[in-house]
Amino acid sequence: MTEEMTPLSPEDRFRFGCGEAVPCFNECCRDLNQFLTPYDILRLKRHLGVPSHRFLVEYAVIHTGPQTGLPVAVLRQGAEGDHPCPFVTPSGCAVYENRPSSCRIYPVARLLSRSRETGAVTEHFALLREPHCWGFDRGREWTAEEWMADQGLAPYNEMNDRLMAIIALKNRRSPGPLSLGARHAFQLALYDLDRFRPQVFQENLLREFPVDPDLLERAETDDEALLRIGFQWIRETLFKTEDGKTGADR
Repeated sequence: MTEEMTPLSPEDRFRFGCGEAVPCFNECCRDLNQFLTPYDILRLKRHLGVPSHRFLVEYAVIHTGPQTGLPVAVLRQGAEGDHPCPFVTPSGCAVYENRPSSCRIYPVARLLSRSRETGAVTEHFALLREPHCWGFDRGREWTAEEWMADQGLAPYNEMNDRLMAIIALKNRRSPGPLSLGARHAFQLALYDLDRFRPQVFQENLLREFPVDPDLLERAETDDEALLRIGFQWIRETLFKTEDGKTGADR
């Protein structure tokens, strides 16, 4: 049996529920290839009460994405035979309130398309049915929009869309692998906020970079504000310059 992907219109409804009463409970938390977005890492390291660099060492593996050439963070699996998620317990997810967006959105998939004429972005949704999942005959009925709201996906989608915009810009302007310096900057600004912050406020990293003063002031203590600055800084310094070259070319 293989997974099925069924498009969902805004009016389409699907039934789904998950919990300890479902026979497959916790089965989807094993043998994963779990990508972590910058916002996933922000929420998880804060939940665990550890600095971002420690989280990356203990809970993630960083490699270069074969299609994007960008640093990609993947959740480090357990060493046991079924390679469990490090946060799964017999009673469920130990970080449920701050679980990654890919866990949160399941079984819905969300895709974006951008109009070449107007630049307008449109959301598209699909329902992912995997043979191991027994949740589709349980729970209530949902539309994709209702599911997004119930799972608290709004802040995740906002931040993840910023990442996807950078990936699209990078693919247009600087295809292929990044230089070592560019990879370090990308990882620092988006994945390692607790080391990015002193670079911004003690080493004056943004001295020649225009940033909203209110946003900058909030970023001294607010991780979300700092991540927004990180996205802006990476976008402008690596992939968008006035002379038409990218920072990755230099």
